[in-house]
Amino acid sequence: MVLYPFPTMPTRKLSVEKAHTVTHLTTVHPPFDVRIFHKECKSIARAGFDVTLIACHNRDETVDGVRLKGIPKRSGRLSRMTRGLWTAYREARRTDSELYHFHDPELIPVGLLMRLKGKKVVYDVHEDVRADMAAKYYIPRPLRGLLTWFVSVFEAGAVRHFSAVVPATIPISLHFESRTYHTVVVSNYPLVDELHPEIRKPWAQRSSSIAYVGVLAEDRCAGEMVKAMGLLPESLKATLKLAGSFSPQNLRDELALNNGWDRTQFLGILGRVQVRELLGEVRAGLAILKPTPGFLESAPIKIFEYMSAGIPVIASNFPGFSKIIEEAGCGILVDPLDPRSVARAIEYIFHHPKEAEQMGLRGREAIKSRYNWPSEERKLLNLYRELLDSPCVA
Repeated sequence: MVLYPFPTMPTRKLSVEKAHTVTHLTTVHPPFDVRIFHKECKSIARAGFDVTLIACHNRDETVDGVRLKGIPKRSGRLSRMTRGLWTAYREARRTDSELYHFHDPELIPVGLLMRLKGKKVVYDVHEDVRADMAAKYYIPRPLRGLLTWFVSVFEAGAVRHFSAVVPATIPISLHFESRTYHTVVVSNYPLVDELHPEIRKPWAQRSSSIAYVGVLAEDRCAGEMVKAMGLLPESLKATLKLAGSFSPQNLRDELALNNGWDRTQFLGILGRVQVRELLGEVRAGLAILKPTPGFLESAPIKIFEYMSAGIPVIASNFPGFSKIIEEAGCGILVDPLDPRSVARAIEYIFHHPKEAEQMGLRGREAIKSRYNWPSEERKLLNLYRELLDSPCVA
């Protein structure tokens, strides 16, 4: 998703003894990715670190205290994983930072090269790489097992040489705890007020719609969501609003063949301000994912973002999802493989507006009290200080 422009967060200067230099790297994520730029990079910049972000961008610029070094966006995965890696490594050497923090598994070779130069290196693991590889639609099924094994072995060997690993969830962290000196979980919780409207629209004035924000793919139940809309009674004037991009692109043509497509509105890729406006007018957010190994124990950021916006969450009935939603009392769990289950949840939201509004308010309170970025920011800053202020730590 396009995540820029983004509302500027209030400056909150934290002190460090000196301006340590840190470089973040990504060749996969957009330059203004929420976790990388708006949370991690801006947090450490506010704390007084000298921060550079190397990412695919059409220019060099400084935004909110973060120095952005743009590198070309390579077309095709092979070019990205060869020429793209070399470009990222070359620019990383030029920054000559004390610490390098990278965000993509394909950048592991770059991380190893920087370690050979005596630099501190942090590997930020956004997803379970093994599960993610096993579910890639573009990898021929006969090769998925072999490639998953190879990537797992390579990753497991590499992390032993890094200074720290920063997984986004506790289940992901279990793969690394015995293999590296530091494993610090930094959850991808939302910025408290980023998606919450300054003036909350009265529930009765909200549009008769629900939303999904994110990648539109088969494993993210794009088909099931559209089919569910086709199962709703004609008397229920509900619309599904989809924000994001299709993967693969021809998936949109397949979805258009379903009855529910007539009740679906595709909004395309939205900026963060537009996402806030969208979530401020709908009656629920969908977080319907298929039961693949990578999703079963995950904690998708979209769940927390819907909660942060103060709307009910309709989500897959997975253990990780259930724990969050049932404890907060902020939504409805459904069978992600059954469009009728999804349709029933949508009907409930529309037929019980008072309860739906209370679900949203309870989710919002859970964000304010527990699931928020400031608590994770402290963990990241403590890790940096430990690595950079202690010469003996590799």
